[in-house]
Amino acid sequence: MQSLRACLRSFLLGWTLKFSCSSHFFIAAMQPSTNWHLKENARDHHTSKFSSKELIVRRGQAFTVTFNGTEQPEQNLTFIAETGPKPSKLAKTQATFGISSTVSKESWSAVLQSTSSNSVSISISSPPNAVIGRYKLSVQTTSIGSSSPASLGTFVLLFNPWSSGDDVFMPNKAECEEYVLEEFGIIFAGNKNHINSFGWNFGQFQGDILNICLSMMDRSLNYRQDPATDVSHRNDPKYLGRVLSAMVNANDDQGVLLGNWSGNYEGGKSPSSWTGSGEILQNWKKSGFKPVRYGQCWVFAAVLTTVLRCLGIPTRTITNFSSAHDADGNLRVDEFYDASGNHLDRAADSIWNFHVWNESWFSRSDLGPSYSGWQVLDATPQEESGGIYQCGPASRNAIKEGDVDLDYDCPFVFAEVNADCMYWNYDTATGKKTLMFSKSTVIGQFISTKAVGKDDRVDVTNDYKYEEGSTKERDIFKKARKKLGLEDKFDPTAPTPQEIDQKPDISGKFKVAGPLEVGKDLNLVLVLANLQSDAKTVHINTTAWSTVYTRRPVHEIWKDSISVTLSPREEKQFPIKISYTEYQQQLTTDNTIQVTALCHVEGGIQVLVQRDITLDNPALDIQVLGEAKVNKEVDVEVLFTNPIDTEVMDCVLQVEGNDLLKGILEIETTGTPIFKLCSTKYFCWEINKQSPETIRWC
Repeated sequence: MQSLRACLRSFLLGWTLKFSCSSHFFIAAMQPSTNWHLKENARDHHTSKFSSKELIVRRGQAFTVTFNGTEQPEQNLTFIAETGPKPSKLAKTQATFGISSTVSKESWSAVLQSTSSNSVSISISSPPNAVIGRYKLSVQTTSIGSSSPASLGTFVLLFNPWSSGDDVFMPNKAECEEYVLEEFGIIFAGNKNHINSFGWNFGQFQGDILNICLSMMDRSLNYRQDPATDVSHRNDPKYLGRVLSAMVNANDDQGVLLGNWSGNYEGGKSPSSWTGSGEILQNWKKSGFKPVRYGQCWVFAAVLTTVLRCLGIPTRTITNFSSAHDADGNLRVDEFYDASGNHLDRAADSIWNFHVWNESWFSRSDLGPSYSGWQVLDATPQEESGGIYQCGPASRNAIKEGDVDLDYDCPFVFAEVNADCMYWNYDTATGKKTLMFSKSTVIGQFISTKAVGKDDRVDVTNDYKYEEGSTKERDIFKKARKKLGLEDKFDPTAPTPQEIDQKPDISGKFKVAGPLEVGKDLNLVLVLANLQSDAKTVHINTTAWSTVYTRRPVHEIWKDSISVTLSPREEKQFPIKISYTEYQQQLTTDNTIQVTALCHVEGGIQVLVQRDITLDNPALDIQVLGEAKVNKEVDVEVLFTNPIDTEVMDCVLQVEGNDLLKGILEIETTGTPIFKLCSTKYFCWEINKQSPETIRWC
């Protein structure tokens, strides 16, 4: 009788062999055979783009599993779903549930779909606030004695922006497609006067990316300090967003990317040479999770976009032009110039030509519904938060309303888009500084992101602040200062009211008078206007420096000094030409030049005129030769024309495209590569480029 009972219990657990039982015959149980219905579940859960043989589903939504078993299991089966190193019901990392007649919205549940003589189909649902990650699913029989759970296998549970109960629920389906499923994006760069863009391959569904993202969570400081508690918090997108903003940079935790803004990228790759996140994340894994060299803000933001979209959190990149880095938290940035007009790199504060961060979409139950929606996350290591380099999530609504006392890092983000600027003349001999002027309308311009379903730029500046210079905007700025206790606090570095009230006698600006292209001479015009009814003598010191995009000076390119007299109300123009040969060897990979004119007005205050220039690289012309059809090879022609009268050596063409490039590459003796578009592959090759020819790859 005992052996018969053992046989029956084993059958309920799901044998994969036919057998017969008697009172004297016993066969050891085997693991159940599980059909995860990968194709159907992936379609229903918007996970079809993952290239995985493991079930990947989203929380708060049912998925179907079939395994071999008995015809009437509803009174006999208990399921166990668990994740993390120490699964616990209390921590909600373990769930035990039986067969029920209806789906529960508050807990894990299983509903019988169908049975046959040797299989059972079950619809399993997780709650919309379930912990995300890799789960083990087991089944246990309970009707005849006791039994050990039999493993059905593993599956991965992700956030679900298509489920109304999920914190990341996004009601607009087109936005879900863009911010979760879209693998290719556009990132904006340049400066406020000259916005350009480039493509980026996020590749969140490539090969091993999901496993790398799951490994990333398990390598965080939080996990290393307390694994069980860390995993239990992975139901919360604001928690995970903050943790991953720290993990994408390598400053504290051997994370993914090491930042480098020096202009010297020896021992790694120039940040501007990356074209996608996949290679970076794969390199991180292949190296044994050693930081990849090197990244700058758009690379950090792009990689974080990949990771968060992969896990199911709607995410996009945001570019802020004239972005403030307020190191001391006083909502003010200070810039210093010497008497010759050189921009001095002596302040902790800075104003970047542009800065790229992330917005992720989720609710903020900790703050209230008015602060839900887009949340700012920033993986670029700028300032510590909570003792490590992480930033956010900061509610975008909180930033606009000046609610800088709310979690997380709202003062820093507020300053990035709305700090006031102070421009000082600094005497390097005496250490004395003199305020030249202040501006409240410089910071946070043309805040940009990619349009949904199109490659167009969308301006979201008004989502971060009220109209620049308006009474409302100034009131919000004062509100933010008051919340930070800055309103009545004495600041010995602040300008005096007399300094702020000073009015200049002249005004000035730089106008561009030619193409802004690498290889071409840079032609500008300095325009000065006398604002007074009497003549003014002006001594002008003009300089041009190559910079990185953070506007840190790197090499002096050119300088000049002149003295002029401006008649009453007169405007004069002074042409400036900086030849390609003058800037060629000094230009950084960011292609940025800062031109400054410091105007010393006799009997008046000094006037600073400055402009940041971004030079465009020569364009690549890409032509598809013939008709492109799915699963059919197509030839693509890429043309590059050398714009200068000098031979250019060791050119590199980088090509990347999901499910397009197989990597069949032949280099002819002429240096002309041949490639065909088939499946995913990233590669580059070296050629010699003669002037003034046009190279053609096809």
